[in-house]
Amino acid sequence: MVRPTQLLHPQRAPAPLRSAATVLLLRDSTDPARPGIEVLMTRRSMTASFAPGAYVFPGGGIDAADAQSHDSATRRTTQSDLHLTQAIAAIRESFEELGVLLAHRADGSPVDDSDIATLDRQAPFAAQCRSQGLKLDGAGVFVLAHWITDRDLPRRFDVPFLVARMPEGQSPVADEAEQFEPVWVRPADALARHEAGSFFIIFPTIRTLERLRAHATVQDVLDACAVNDEPLWTSCPRAGFARGAESRHMEHEPPFGELALVCPDGQIAHSLDWQYERPVQLLKNVQRLTAPNPGFMTGPGTNSYVVGDPATGHIVIDPGPDDAPHIERLWRAAGGRIQAIVCTHSHPDHSPGAPRLQALCTEAGLDRPPILGLPSAPTSRENSRFSPERSLLDGEHIVLTGRSGDRTITHTLEVVHTPGHAANHLCLVLIEDGLLFTGDHILNGSTTVIDPPDGSMGAYLDSLDKLADRCRQHRVEFILPAHGYVLGDWRASEDNVSAPLDGGALQAIAHLKAHRLQREAKVARAMQASPEGSADDWVRLAYDDVPERLWPVAKRSLLAHVERLQSLGGFNL
Repeated sequence: MVRPTQLLHPQRAPAPLRSAATVLLLRDSTDPARPGIEVLMTRRSMTASFAPGAYVFPGGGIDAADAQSHDSATRRTTQSDLHLTQAIAAIRESFEELGVLLAHRADGSPVDDSDIATLDRQAPFAAQCRSQGLKLDGAGVFVLAHWITDRDLPRRFDVPFLVARMPEGQSPVADEAEQFEPVWVRPADALARHEAGSFFIIFPTIRTLERLRAHATVQDVLDACAVNDEPLWTSCPRAGFARGAESRHMEHEPPFGELALVCPDGQIAHSLDWQYERPVQLLKNVQRLTAPNPGFMTGPGTNSYVVGDPATGHIVIDPGPDDAPHIERLWRAAGGRIQAIVCTHSHPDHSPGAPRLQALCTEAGLDRPPILGLPSAPTSRENSRFSPERSLLDGEHIVLTGRSGDRTITHTLEVVHTPGHAANHLCLVLIEDGLLFTGDHILNGSTTVIDPPDGSMGAYLDSLDKLADRCRQHRVEFILPAHGYVLGDWRASEDNVSAPLDGGALQAIAHLKAHRLQREAKVARAMQASPEGSADDWVRLAYDDVPERLWPVAKRSLLAHVERLQSLGGFNL
């Protein structure tokens, strides 16, 4: 876990959460030219304390009476007490705000506008329904998603987004106090109108509509929610800046982990723009400087990391290509005080800059930092040859230490030999802060290429297991890759949305391994379907979900899978 002393921003407690519920009332389009789902939305008052003027789904706070009204509602056998309480709150709010009532009469027939006309929106809700012999349709309300308001906002809510079919024979009528202008809209149309600036919706609404548009019918949505009777996703978004504007992100999106590392309490302070001219401060003791080599294989560029501080000196991880301006910027980021240069592996976008960086130190009259790593194996390509001045041992510790006032400061990097992407690949764990520097072994935004003979899929998967063990040992929560943003697989928690799941990096590793094994299963099926085929034939089948322009690169990893399958005795070709 990151030491509080290394955080860039003072710690703070987010605003307390308030329980609420929101319901998406859905219907199937009756226009044959525009089939799909329509959702009921309304515009919030311009004086509302939260999201004024935004188009939203009806909803509001959960009352104590909602939890005491279970006997007034139907329920599914798989529906928990909490979900039933939330459903009752959503039914009440849709009635109070829009005059829509999800309920049945005593004889089982659905209510219509004539029943609703006998009820008072301002009077106690459940008691009125009981007096009229109406049963709330809790069983027809399903949990779609669980949203927790961003940590940076002064008013925060813990909100299930529920879904239900709009009852026939009813027409929505806004209360003209909290909600105005009820409108039926297709999710894709709402998103397009928002993009055009004529339909203001906030981040959770946007992301919910994006997922909703993938469903063809209302029944499709209800069936998906009924599978486990739990939210299809849970999110407490984080925000930073991109191109000068606020940019919010969910847990599965590439920038989320970096925002969690740099601004754990939700401060909107971190720029997500890729920087080539200056280092990006991630912690007080970790800087990232991205080499100006963006491309098909490198993404935004190769990340060089500077670990340490003025009191301890610095270690540079992956100086990158031999690009003079980039190397000089690295030297300046470390203030010239570089104790060691570590290359995670020998590929040409990682190690060639090491001698130039070393020379800058000696030319300035400073100590000559050693170049550390593992030598290239004989299987490496000609442009990937590398010989360190000293080979690192698996499990070895590289220690930076110094004093600041009366404090001793220590930063310890543990070496982990991780062959797979390259035979001489290694990763590094910053033990005191639970950070894992993964070079090309784990990337953010793509999977690394395994290119035999220097690459090995079997060794790669074994190395993932090895990294998982180290993550458990050191409670690693964040992965700092050589390409892409910081990875951190955090999950929103109802009890403590500021706290990460212990060993957050473990889920990222588990997801990556599962993805590789799923791909390997597709490779095996492709080989079985076309036993006389070539790698080109198999890649079309095994990578049919990947753009064809990427197949030449994918073929390298396919051959690594084939090699592993053959080693396991599954195929003899």
